[in-house]
Amino acid sequence: MSEAHQNKPSKSSTHSAKKRSADVVVIGGGIVGKACALGLAQIGLQTIEIAPDLEQAITSPQGSQWGQRIYAFSPSTQKLLAHLQIWDALDHTRMQAVRDMRIFGDRGELQDQLHLSAFEAGTPQLAWIGESNLIEHTLDQASRFQNKLERINDAVDRIDVDADGSTLHLKNGESIHAQLVIAADGANSPIRASLGITTSEESYSQSAVVANWICTYPHLETAYQWFLPGGDIVAMLPLPGKQISMVWSTSPEHAADLLKLNQAQWQERFSLIAKGAILKQLGDLTLNSTPAGFPLRKIRAERFIGPESTPKVVLIGDAAHVMHPLAGQGLNLGLRDVAVLLNILGKRESFRSPSDTVLLRRYERQRQGDTSALLWVTDKLKKLFSASSNTERHLRNWGLGLVNKSHFIKQRLIERALGEIDFD
Repeated sequence: MSEAHQNKPSKSSTHSAKKRSADVVVIGGGIVGKACALGLAQIGLQTIEIAPDLEQAITSPQGSQWGQRIYAFSPSTQKLLAHLQIWDALDHTRMQAVRDMRIFGDRGELQDQLHLSAFEAGTPQLAWIGESNLIEHTLDQASRFQNKLERINDAVDRIDVDADGSTLHLKNGESIHAQLVIAADGANSPIRASLGITTSEESYSQSAVVANWICTYPHLETAYQWFLPGGDIVAMLPLPGKQISMVWSTSPEHAADLLKLNQAQWQERFSLIAKGAILKQLGDLTLNSTPAGFPLRKIRAERFIGPESTPKVVLIGDAAHVMHPLAGQGLNLGLRDVAVLLNILGKRESFRSPSDTVLLRRYERQRQGDTSALLWVTDKLKKLFSASSNTERHLRNWGLGLVNKSHFIKQRLIERALGEIDFD
């Protein structure tokens, strides 16, 4: 097995069964894991990141097509990426600022809407829309020049935790001892399972269909979302130029049908939604990617750190929580995990090790409140708009209009969506 950093020959050696050591090991190669590993190295901790695909080159996206994995990045995420010295290195021609959001109820009436405006909130933008590959490529580039970060292209076979830390046994036979292990290994986290950390999990019996479109009308830097009768949710997120990224949450059966549609059939399907509201807002839509689908569920880990006896492991990102995409906050929530962890470890007292129980419990306390609140609100909104009785339909649509008239409530909603992190 070769190292991910071929430009660091001093760290390239034949891995043997000997045990090596590090301050922190991050397990996981997604955006959250990469950002965490880079940040830990930047605050002076000797860090190793382990994932099976770290050697896979993620190229900087180019051209007129946008990647399938599109995310909404909140201002809290922007602040973290700036702190990591990543934000200014991004290709901002492939990032789209969102300055307005319009959320419509399921009666198709214009008065049943919630309008959130960056101008009214006194903020430059509500979010940015960009590709996963754009962020990952830039994180990879920065990681190559961080001399306290080593990246290993492998998987963890077993973890042993004791009072002195954790020993990770890799598939290639190598062992690594770390004071602290960060599990960023996804919704089905093997590390979480091996430590016996239970989860509360609920399937939404829905799948999300994602695709990118070219629209004939300008999107006006606006993100749109339609709640449809029967529980479907269609979000249209602005991309640079006259392009839109769609996330359609629907039943698995309907999702399977959507994935089979051709261009003409998609256009016909859009014409039937909310009295043709999508086409009225965005004009004709031309498919600009191959649609893809994935199942939706809610997951929350019982604990965000290891067992009470030896809490030498921290869960971040999808390993700790998974939510419905209707609020576009899943990745942002995971990156707020990273921001809080970096803040706590970076400000730790000199006599505390990175795995000090006081620090880990501090992290868990800070993250549980934010996570619980966002998961609860997202879950209730999803279930509210899935309810089918006439009374519930009337109340939820009336509620959208009522909230839209309250500047105070809208301001609180925007503040929650922006997220607060502190690196001072």
